[in-house]
Amino acid sequence: MSSATMVEGTIVVIDIDRFEEKTRMLGLDPYRPNRFTALLTNLVEELAVSWRAIVVYGLDRERGTEEAVIEIPLTKPEEVEDDLVRVAREMCEARAPVTIVAIEGLVGPGKPVDRRLAYSGSPDRARARRILEKLKRRGGGAVYVNGRIVWKCRGSE
Repeated sequence: MSSATMVEGTIVVIDIDRFEEKTRMLGLDPYRPNRFTALLTNLVEELAVSWRAIVVYGLDRERGTEEAVIEIPLTKPEEVEDDLVRVAREMCEARAPVTIVAIEGLVGPGKPVDRRLAYSGSPDRARARRILEKLKRRGGGAVYVNGRIVWKCRGSE
């Protein structure tokens, strides 16, 4: 992606916490939609439509959505904060806490062909992924917006 086609915006990364462990424990097929991945699919679709966002990676109606990378052009992360907290709260209430990171950065056209490129394809997406991984190591279940945790799922610590 050339920086000439990029604009300021918000990069959002969402990931279900301890997904493999949860599917194994409940006997769910991780490759078919289940109540957790179906809910996240719907929530990501709603978020994308309401903010005219681009789902760069992860939205999967056939398998269900376990993680997603979303870019919202010309929008500050704080503008999306309430909707991200709503997504996290609904997932937490469904007993499938998610970790969500929203940072300001350059967003632009083009969809990566695989998961690795979805995260490494831009420095800002890579930075969002590093923040997400750090939060997940600390227990997850959090919404992080531009440098601060703005919401935490009780019981996910």
